[in-house]
Amino acid sequence: MIEVVGLHKQFNKNVVLSDLHLNITEPGIFAILGPNGSGKTTLIKSILRMVIPDKGDIRVLGKDVKKTSDYRKQIDYLPQIANFPSNLKVRELIRMIKDLRGKTEKEARLIEQFALQPYLDIKLGNLSGGTKQKVNILLTFMFDSPIMILDEPTAGLDPLAMIQLKELILEEKQKGKTILITSHIMSFVEEMTDEIVFLLEGNIRFKGDIQTLKTDTKQSDLEHAIAILLESNHA
Repeated sequence: MIEVVGLHKQFNKNVVLSDLHLNITEPGIFAILGPNGSGKTTLIKSILRMVIPDKGDIRVLGKDVKKTSDYRKQIDYLPQIANFPSNLKVRELIRMIKDLRGKTEKEARLIEQFALQPYLDIKLGNLSGGTKQKVNILLTFMFDSPIMILDEPTAGLDPLAMIQLKELILEEKQKGKTILITSHIMSFVEEMTDEIVFLLEGNIRFKGDIQTLKTDTKQSDLEHAIAILLESNHA
């Protein structure tokens, strides 16, 4: 699905990714975790070719991302911050994205699920942060690509929308998709993901299921297990 080999990226003298290797061959939900500055966003944006690494290779669904952009059509991406044109109405934005990506069968259901009908003729600049995030989710989930990348998908969501998002993610997993998620909410990660990939100082310090990490660190919850990884780095 996704193969990353020897990825290196630095900005000026700041090394963000250092000879990083990652191989995700199975469908499922994978959490990309790590403290601020650990390289999570750079890794995701490198996979999407929004950041060009200094060294290394990335293959998505068998395609070298350096040689083709077609693979991007196989990824549904939810950015952490969606910079929508503030003067566009929600309806106009949905139409624009459909013109770019093609038709969708799930639009009406998602509009109903997230109660977006009253906002369709409201300009995006007048929406609350939580409603913008629901629009962001709609635009991501209304298509049907085999890979999803969700960067902090729970940001700004109320409890009901959070439950609906979880249901959506699990539905996509049941279709055999590969889903990468970043999140700072460990309870969400613990509930939703099959494996975690923990980054620290530009490299992977742990890749595996949550129970293995808990056993290795002798902790009963993910938050404390992650804290042990961070403490061991400073020891």
